[in-house]
Amino acid sequence: MATIGFIGTGVMGSAMASHLLDAGHSLTVYTRTKSKADELVKSGALWADSPKEVVEASDFILSIVGYPSDVEEIYFGEGGIFEADVKGKYLIDLTTSTPTLAKIIAKEAKARQAFAFDAPVSGGDLGAQRGQLTCMVGGPEEGFEQILPILEVFSTTVIRQGNNGAGQHTKMANQIMIAGTMTGMTELLVYAQKAGLNLKKVLDTVGAGSAANWSLTNYAPRIMQDNYSPGFFVKHFLKDLKIALDEAEKMELDLPATRVAKELYERLANEGHADEGTQALIKLWWREKGQA
Repeated sequence: MATIGFIGTGVMGSAMASHLLDAGHSLTVYTRTKSKADELVKSGALWADSPKEVVEASDFILSIVGYPSDVEEIYFGEGGIFEADVKGKYLIDLTTSTPTLAKIIAKEAKARQAFAFDAPVSGGDLGAQRGQLTCMVGGPEEGFEQILPILEVFSTTVIRQGNNGAGQHTKMANQIMIAGTMTGMTELLVYAQKAGLNLKKVLDTVGAGSAANWSLTNYAPRIMQDNYSPGFFVKHFLKDLKIALDEAEKMELDLPATRVAKELYERLANEGHADEGTQALIKLWWREKGQA
């Protein structure tokens, strides 16, 4: 069994770390709000007071935090990962961040004789809870076989996409697709409701045909239950869409549908729903369940 460090135990991280414990690995955890790690510690994880201490206790260091600035802080900040001796260790950032930062981390890691990987995940809270995430890995071929069994503990699909930064680019492609399915699902419900249709019958029907998709299957039922708890935060999805559009601009690509999705989520966040789940997009049309 491996000695693993885990930094960030929020909605996604706590479930992923729990799977690692259940698989019999030794686990050391750190998160900014210590209480968020209480259940993991009760289950056998060890607490560390900083990312640096996590590294000192572990051979494999996984992190999943909120924003690129948080990633930069845990790697380069005071008490950060690079304040420890990382030689021969595997640094795996699961956060959806920027390809540029992934390359910066990789360059520093290589200089210190460590292996760095950007490995953002997709699947939301349910995927994390079920151990059925999709993991998109960027990094060197050397070392990938070593990290693969660890990532497979909480993922059903783990594919190396290329060198450092490729994992983040793949996640951006994923989020572009999600933007389309979330706006499509929302407008489907708005349209069907306005047309006086039975929404459950509509969902059962279109979900059995060519319109079936992950967002429709997992988020439409939450909307029908007035459940806007965050499987994935609005604020984090908005962050992802901004990264995707920034990267597209660097490549001289125009992505009009993604741009509109970002504008809609910005409006939603500005109306006070940043800490709700992405399915809260329907609130731009429905103030109460089923009400225009």
